[in-house]
Amino acid sequence: MTARHTPSCPPEMTALANAMADDVRPVIRRHFRTRLAVDAKDDASPVTIADREAEQVMRAAIMARFPAHGIRGEEFGQYQADADWVWVLDPIDGTKSFVSGSLAFGTQIALLHRGQPVLGLIDQPITDERWLGQAAAPTLFNGQPVQTSKIALLAEAVVYTSAPDHFDAAQRLRYDRLARQARFSRASHDCYAAGLLALGTVDLLLEGNVHDYDILPQMPIILGAGGIVTDWQGRPLADAPRFDTVLMAANADLHAAALEALRDG
Repeated sequence: MTARHTPSCPPEMTALANAMADDVRPVIRRHFRTRLAVDAKDDASPVTIADREAEQVMRAAIMARFPAHGIRGEEFGQYQADADWVWVLDPIDGTKSFVSGSLAFGTQIALLHRGQPVLGLIDQPITDERWLGQAAAPTLFNGQPVQTSKIALLAEAVVYTSAPDHFDAAQRLRYDRLARQARFSRASHDCYAAGLLALGTVDLLLEGNVHDYDILPQMPIILGAGGIVTDWQGRPLADAPRFDTVLMAANADLHAAALEALRDG
């Protein structure tokens, strides 16, 4: 994102984020590992009744508590999107994992102040795991501070990406070059991989051609745990509805090594 002062998150807004994640847990649990009807959205990505019900619960809570705030939701679009405070909602990040019964999914919530993420939350409603990141504060995992790893060498790094088929041909070549130099690489997990990066068990997370609602909730979590978030050129992520490339690294040394491996040419 563009560099400017990012305020701390007011406690009442942090409380709402946690309350919304609490409220959608039973909604999602009710549908987990059932044979749900799966619809295709305009971009061909899947959506279920669980996605829609969970977002409706969160939107209602925001409108009741902070009616002047804006909302950008994956399933129901924008509301007052030019407000100073805007909530970004991704009710089930990893819908393919969810509908196939895998635990590699989560609810994502971000709060933006004038376009800057001041809060990010990832909640895994089945395992009762929650990551909370806030500007100028340490990232918490189930209420306890966590830190990214100190792994500095690419050869020792664990690398994740949500889906290699999101990369275009040129991006895939660059990713494969980096992955071959790593300790090992894995695909899938979506937002859960960002949580693992914050815990220090994953060292690099690379994405391509992703929506902002996929990434914005993860940014305060990674940054608050000591990590770095840029594009594949090392630049801050631009204010945009989609990001061509995203690189999340556990620390500055590993970030530099990853940028070198991703360099064009």
